Amino acid sequence: MDQRYFRDDARRGASGSRFFARKTVAIVATAAPEDAHALKEHAAARRHSIGKKVAAVFSIAIALFSIYVLGRTFSAVSLGDLRAAIAATSAEQIAAAALFTATSFLALTGYDALALRQLRTRVAYATTALASFTSYAISFTLGFPLITAGTVRYWIYSQVGLSASKVATLTIFAGVTFWFGMVFVIGAALAFHAEAISAINHLKPVLNMLMGVGLLAAILSYLVWVTIRRRHVRIQGFRLELPGLGLTTGQVILGVIDQCAAAGVLYVLLPHHSELDFFTFVAAYVFACILGVASSAPGGIGVFEAAMLKAVPIVSQESLLASLLLFRVIYYLAPFVLALAFLGAHEGFRRWKSLREAMRRSEAEGARLTAELTPPLPRSRERWRPKR
Repeated sequence: MDQRYFRDDARRGASGSRFFARKTVAIVATAAPEDAHALKEHAAARRHSIGKKVAAVFSIAIALFSIYVLGRTFSAVSLGDLRAAIAATSAEQIAAAALFTATSFLALTGYDALALRQLRTRVAYATTALASFTSYAISFTLGFPLITAGTVRYWIYSQVGLSASKVATLTIFAGVTFWFGMVFVIGAALAFHAEAISAINHLKPVLNMLMGVGLLAAILSYLVWVTIRRRHVRIQGFRLELPGLGLTTGQVILGVIDQCAAAGVLYVLLPHHSELDFFTFVAAYVFACILGVASSAPGGIGVFEAAMLKAVPIVSQESLLASLLLFRVIYYLAPFVLALAFLGAHEGFRRWKSLREAMRRSEAEGARLTAELTPPLPRSRERWRPKR
C-alpha cells in the first residue's frame, strides 16, 4: 500500500512537472513575439538616435565652415565700400526685387490651397492667403518651420474649424511642395546647364548631367507611382494620403515658380549679372538654401551667405555682400514685419467682432428682460352708459 502510494505520488509529480513545463513553454512561445517586437522598437529607436546625432554633427560642421568663410570675407571687406555698394543699388532694382518677392509669396499661398484641396476642405482664399503668408514670413526668419509655421497656421485655421491633425497634415504637404520645387530646379539646371554648373562645383559636365537626369527621373517615377493607384505614407506619426497626378504636378509647378522668383530677388540686386546665366544662378541659390536648411540656422543665416559667396563669380565682395544684405531686408525682414502687422490687425478685428456680437447679445437680453419685468398696461374700457 505504501509503495502504491509513493508510485501514485511520483506519477502525480511527473504529470505536474509536465503540466508546468507545458505552461512554461506556452508562456515563452507567447512572449517571444513581444520580445521580438520590443527588440525591433529598440533597434529602430537606436537607429533614430544615431541618425539625429549624425544630423546634428553635420549641421554643426556646416555652421562652423560658414562662420569661417564669413569671417575671412568680412576681414577683407571695407565698410566704406560696403556702404557705397548699398547706396549704388538703384530704385529700379529695389522695385524689381519687391515684385519678385510678391510673386514668390503668392506662389506660397498656392501651397496651402493645394493642401486644402487634397484634404477636401473648403476655406476662403483670404484666410488661406493670410495663414500661408504669415506662417512662411515668420518661419523664414525664425527658423524651425514645423513649429513656427505650424503654430501660426493652427492659430488661423482653427478659427474656421480645422482640427490640429488637418493643420499638421497641411504643413507637411506644403513642406513637400517646397522640396519638389528645389529638386526639380536643381535637376533641370544640372541636366541642361551642366557645363555652367561645372564652373561652380568643379565636377565634370557629364557627371553633373547624369545627376540632373537622375533627379528628374526620380520625380517622373514618383508621378507615375502616385498615378497608378492611391498611395499612403506615414510621416512624423501621421498617415497621409499622397495626392494624385494633377495635384502633384501642381506642387512641382508652384515649387518651381516660388524658387525661381525667390532667386530672382537676389539676381536683380546683383550689381553685374550680365555674365551669369539665370538658371545657373537659380541652381546655386537653391543649393545654398538646402545648406541653410541642413544647418538648422534661422533662415539659413550665415550659411546661405557663405555658400553664395563661394558660388557667385563676382570680383567685388563688397557688392555681393551689399546685395545679400538687401536681399535679407526685402525677402525676409520686410515680409516678417508685414506678417506681424497682419496678425495684429487680424486679431484686433476678430476681438472687435467678438465684442460687437457680445454687445448685441447683451442688448437683446436686456430688451427681453425689460419686456418680461414690465407689467402690461391696462386696456382702455369704455364707460358704461345707460341707454335712453
